[in-house]
Amino acid sequence: MGDVFIDVAIIIIIASLFAIFLRSIRQPLILAYIATGIILGPISIIKLHDVESLRSFAQVGITLMLFMVGLELKLDDFRSIGPTAILAGLGQVLITFLAGFYLATLLGFSAIVSSYIAIALTFSSTIMIVKLLSDKKDLTSLYGKISISILLIQDFAAVIILMGLSAFSKSTKIDPIYILIVIGKGCLFIAWIYLISKTILPWIIRIAAKSTETLFLFSLAWVFGVVGIISSPLFGFSIEMGGFLAGLSLASFPHNFQIMGKIRPLRDFFITIFFVLLGFESSFKNLEVILIPAIIFSIFVILLKPYILSFILGGLGFRKRTSFFSGISIGQVSEFSLTILFFGNKLGHISVEVISLIIIVSIISFGISSSLIQNTNIVYKFLESFFIIPQWKEHVVEKYDDLGELKNHIVLIGGHQMGGTILRSLEKNGEQIIVVDFDPNIINSLKQKNITHLLGDILDIDVQEKVQLKTARLVISTINDMDDNIALIKKMNKENRRAKIIVVAYESEEARELYEAGADYVVMPHLSGGMHLAKIINGDNLDKVEKFKSQDFMNLG
Repeated sequence: MGDVFIDVAIIIIIASLFAIFLRSIRQPLILAYIATGIILGPISIIKLHDVESLRSFAQVGITLMLFMVGLELKLDDFRSIGPTAILAGLGQVLITFLAGFYLATLLGFSAIVSSYIAIALTFSSTIMIVKLLSDKKDLTSLYGKISISILLIQDFAAVIILMGLSAFSKSTKIDPIYILIVIGKGCLFIAWIYLISKTILPWIIRIAAKSTETLFLFSLAWVFGVVGIISSPLFGFSIEMGGFLAGLSLASFPHNFQIMGKIRPLRDFFITIFFVLLGFESSFKNLEVILIPAIIFSIFVILLKPYILSFILGGLGFRKRTSFFSGISIGQVSEFSLTILFFGNKLGHISVEVISLIIIVSIISFGISSSLIQNTNIVYKFLESFFIIPQWKEHVVEKYDDLGELKNHIVLIGGHQMGGTILRSLEKNGEQIIVVDFDPNIINSLKQKNITHLLGDILDIDVQEKVQLKTARLVISTINDMDDNIALIKKMNKENRRAKIIVVAYESEEARELYEAGADYVVMPHLSGGMHLAKIINGDNLDKVEKFKSQDFMNLG
């Protein structure tokens, strides 16, 4: 038992050092885990003592990861993302798989190995994309919503593949009777899970939710109980399938976010060991053989896969900029890809060398893709003239209405939170306002209130022309993207110097940079909030707290 603790200590210490370094250069942490495994495995700087016990830990990590995926995968999400996004997601998965399969066969891989490689190349990293888009505050943007929708469909497809592999883990023959038995068992188990989730689970969770510790303990009991039943000889499915279905059965409950918050640290610990073992069990003995295919597959993932999605989105009626931004976000390999390859290796379908090949692809694609996503505006500006996709003359999805002739108007960029407060104040003064936002939900809200609006990104030239920046007298940007605000200031200084431009910053250094770029005024929320509070509590105003409270409450909308 002492050997296991020593091994875990070695893994965590080395992984944390790598993680600190990669975090400082804004790279995904999964690279730290794989690098740790490579040091402990192929390079063998330090020896591990009890690899079998670590494999059990890794299995727990996969189970908890799929449990979390199930918790987040609500069927209602498919209704909300719309038919065009679903069509784009399914098209991307199918076309990327076929293109990847063809490329792998051209490089001399067998049909079964080519299938695994194509699957690995098709899926993208949900964890990485959500984190990067969240850091950029782009999760609610149109392209952000499209990207998340594509990931949702990819995750669903990946789970189906894992279920299929699980079904045939006990047999290598394609027997029609066996297939029917497997399908029957699967339907029976899903029906049982559904029945439990509608009858007994609500009652148990209502009691367990009174204590966060009890809810956490019950969640673990539920996932491991479901896994134990589904992997028993009666059903014979994999523990991965059990983990996913256990999560899916809890996804519709309002406590699923509480459960995710408690389970996430535990999952992160065990999944770290899983990715370390992937690196540990990689084989780079024939590096000269797999290096060229790895580079070719990396180019496919970073360039061709994003272009496939952009091409589909353009054909469905999205604008070039939206299509490009959505496409570039999926240019990496998924954690699911490595999980599926791990499963395929256990079944004897692929060798360790194939896993090593995709690990190299993942390292290359993670590094380059994260940089591209962080600098999407710069990349798009550089490639815009070379980027050709099908475009509708009248866009089906992003169709801009004619706003008529505007003069001496106010352009408000961002209609949520601060933007909403500004909008209400300007409306009271009878100003002519047009609101630009890339969140479809905010646009729908503005539409219901009959407020002049435009769905889009203010850096899009078409949007700039539609809102007629050249004749505006005031431009207010409530977005906190530094690059976007500086680009907007430069645009206004070049084409409409008489207009005043007000922007937002959250750091003093950013505010100075925006002033130096030419902003007329920079709003700093924490500074303005502090000054407002100081005004309330200063002197006699303390007696008027109720008055300020009533005013603020009314402004909440």
